[in-house]
Amino acid sequence: MKLIADGGSTKTNWCLVTDDGKKVYFNTEGYNPYFVSPQYIIESLRKNLPADLEVEKLTEVNYYGAGCSTDEKRQLVHNAMSQVFVNAKVNIGHDLLAAARALLGRTEGFAAILGTGTNTCIYDGKDVVNNIDSGAYILGDEGSGCYIGKKLLVDYLRGYMPEAVRKNFWDTYQLTPDDVNERVYSQPLANRFCAQFSKFVYDNNVHLEYTRNLVKTSFEDFFKNLVTQYPDYQKYTFNCIGSVGYNFRNVLEEVVTENGMTIGTIIRSPIDNLVKFHLELEPSSI
Repeated sequence: MKLIADGGSTKTNWCLVTDDGKKVYFNTEGYNPYFVSPQYIIESLRKNLPADLEVEKLTEVNYYGAGCSTDEKRQLVHNAMSQVFVNAKVNIGHDLLAAARALLGRTEGFAAILGTGTNTCIYDGKDVVNNIDSGAYILGDEGSGCYIGKKLLVDYLRGYMPEAVRKNFWDTYQLTPDDVNERVYSQPLANRFCAQFSKFVYDNNVHLEYTRNLVKTSFEDFFKNLVTQYPDYQKYTFNCIGSVGYNFRNVLEEVVTENGMTIGTIIRSPIDNLVKFHLELEPSSI
């Protein structure tokens, strides 16, 4: 039996492929090694893996994760997961490679992630060959759920929100400005905290012009600082995975067109296509 997983900073989508080809899907939280320790990964997996998963029978684990962009971070996640999946060969790759493989298969092109965080690349049909650093949630991650959430929180702290939106925000979260600063600057996983407010933006129906403009300017920043910096970017179709890109795709498609690109594939999660890649195109390879 083997596991294939796509791990973001907030959530990991897993697929168990049994020896007779049956597929079983489940989720755990995300395990970005920039934000969680090896011990945290071990304890979380032991707590959150399905109770009926026969871990000792697994022979292979292919995990693509946010933050697994360097040998050091991949080794950190590998060491942690090897203590949980004790009899399996554990392979660790970057979630950006998962996105490219899920979106493009064996075809070259442009691929992006717009979820809790942001990432982009040019893919040659096998590997990521050009990647502009997103800067992560403090320095960059333009267009991400965290970026949208930060813009919303700044407007809340500074009193820039329309009154109807501010009232709705208070009724929903009961957060004072001091509460916000405490969560961002004194508690762990500030990226997840900020990203959760992209759902508020998506659900808001009291001042659509305000929230739509907030999302559009976030995507415009994403294009200005990342996408348009790739040489000849307009020759590629725009392909994207992630809940933010998928949920706000009507606004995203508008910004894509304004920047001279053609829409390709926009999907919420890569897991189905990633499983297909491993089972049909290139088994057991990260």
